[in-house]
Amino acid sequence: MDNTKAYRMTVARVYPMYLAKAEKKGRTKEELDEVIYWLTGYDQNGLQEQLDHEVDFETFFKEAPLMNPKAELIKGMICGYRVEDIEEPLMQQIRWLDKLVDELAKGKSMEKILRK
Repeated sequence: MDNTKAYRMTVARVYPMYLAKAEKKGRTKEELDEVIYWLTGYDQNGLQEQLDHEVDFETFFKEAPLMNPKAELIKGMICGYRVEDIEEPLMQQIRWLDKLVDELAKGKSMEKILRK
């Protein structure tokens, strides 16, 4: 599978889709951002800077301040793949984020989403 297209997609392009998905199910921008902060270690300013600079997913995850070690606890299906079985590290990180957004939209509690 050629993942180049996903890696080069800008986070700024996908972020509004994540937000729309979350808000459609009654979740907030603050909750979406909290999930992103938890996974990547970005804070509000860091995330906004990445969005403003329209970085791609490869850069976004490479520059992430600190990937959460609990991310390995993210399990389940997303886009037809089990996230825990994805071997390519960058694709797994992208799918971790997708899975967290999916869990948010499905109404899971923040405590469960953040693996507390």
